[in-house]
Amino acid sequence: MFIFMAYHSSRWIPRHQRLKFQIVNAVFTALVLVPQFYVMGRPTSSRYCRQPLLNNLSASIALSFIASGFAVIFTLIDPVPQGMWASYHVFGLLSFGHGVCTAILTLTAAACAKTTPELYYMSLILTVASIFSTGFFMVRGGLWLTNRLPVTE
Repeated sequence: MFIFMAYHSSRWIPRHQRLKFQIVNAVFTALVLVPQFYVMGRPTSSRYCRQPLLNNLSASIALSFIASGFAVIFTLIDPVPQGMWASYHVFGLLSFGHGVCTAILTLTAAACAKTTPELYYMSLILTVASIFSTGFFMVRGGLWLTNRLPVTE
């Protein structure tokens, strides 16, 4: 959703001033990545947890870096090539799959709230963000489909 918002927000800014928008991108990227790195660096995060929440967090960090790269590319390039749009959609499918895995791991890791609390709560936050993002894109996709279908009378 970060990429989507960055792309559509940057289109309100004239082309020659979009480089300044990268400061906003950097702030949002930091807001996403710093808490994840903080949790990963905590000594309690390496304690035993039955579910691989630490591995999941590292995958989330990798996807966050890729998302920030897409946000930078999409705000600077105009028009965006079709190949980039295709890779963005593949990335979206991968992010959706990661969100589903995060939700499953979090729901089955209730005992980890005692042994690795920061890791568990970060996983819970990522699950909620994933559910929110999935809902947003489902509504957006539904609206797109209703506008694409021909109206017959």
